[in-house]
Amino acid sequence: MLRRIAHLPLHGGKAPAWLFKRMHRMAGSVVQLIVADQGPAEMLRRLADPLWFQAFGCVLGFDWHSSGLTTVTCGALGEAYRRMGPDLGIHVAGGKGGASRKTPEQIADISAQRSLQGDRLIYSSRMAAKVDSAAVQDGYQIYTHHFLFSDDNGWCVVQQGMNEANGYARRYHWLGSTVSDFVCEPHNAIASEPAEPQLLLNMVAREADPSRSRSSELARIQPDTLLREISAGPSLFMPAHHPVMPADIRPERLRRILAATFERQPKDFETLLGCPGVGPKTIRSLALLAELIYGTPACRRDITRRWSPADPPTFTYAHGGKDGHPFPVDRSTYDKSIALLESAVRRAQIDPAGKDQALFRLSKWIAPAGPR
Repeated sequence: MLRRIAHLPLHGGKAPAWLFKRMHRMAGSVVQLIVADQGPAEMLRRLADPLWFQAFGCVLGFDWHSSGLTTVTCGALGEAYRRMGPDLGIHVAGGKGGASRKTPEQIADISAQRSLQGDRLIYSSRMAAKVDSAAVQDGYQIYTHHFLFSDDNGWCVVQQGMNEANGYARRYHWLGSTVSDFVCEPHNAIASEPAEPQLLLNMVAREADPSRSRSSELARIQPDTLLREISAGPSLFMPAHHPVMPADIRPERLRRILAATFERQPKDFETLLGCPGVGPKTIRSLALLAELIYGTPACRRDITRRWSPADPPTFTYAHGGKDGHPFPVDRSTYDKSIALLESAVRRAQIDPAGKDQALFRLSKWIAPAGPR
């Protein structure tokens, strides 16, 4: 799996109605043209690239470095799908907040209509959300989840987490065609400022394999037996060399956690992570217990690598930005762009053999940049 990350500040406000109705029309036409030219797999690959995704949102006219670009761009894709259905070329499920919890139901409905591998797609959606919310604890709470997939069962995930303490968001991109293991190095991160090491828990790092193995082993041990082993005294939980704070492990609350996991007897860490009710606290507790009992250190390496934001902002010069930077959205140029894109889509649909000519004519058109 390919996963990359963007780091974006929180901005207030939302896309005005006059802009959003243009955004979803342009977003739909862009997707249709890319799918017509290079296929749905290429469209998913691009959405899984944070730099391309950021440039896409900039072309649509949203604030180039706002965390809102994620939700509005995904919202525009979702509205385009509601308007076009399968004619869009890919399927769009999920949303923000409560809407994200409807993702499995939406995937199931679409899969039934299109004869897709619904169970596997739903599993991929759930595991992507579970990894970023529980297996990777970097201080960002996931609040939006979009699952995009194709008729050949390809998929990608775009989801975002917010850190209330620093006012920044992280956007997580997944590409299903490269998934080999959901819980071992599933990402290729391009990112942000690193999180505080003492707050980090990265259970999907390669070096965390012993911790993953021991955590799932602990989950299979009878709770009373395990509690006796870890109740040797306070020094077990607070050795001088250990960075864990007292609040990280509380023996009195472990019985409920251990009883729930023991009943399910998870065979490995991925199975453990997929158990209902297993969240960040359970994973952290088991990882720290594995460190204390077996000496297998919990990994505190961030999943991020720095990426340069120099390229995506240049795409704001296509139509301007909602916040007026580099200039207010030029509605007349935006409408002309939509008309040209939709015309190219119609030509490709009416005469598939002439698709390449329509796309070539489109590629030769260059919209003037700058305010008018």
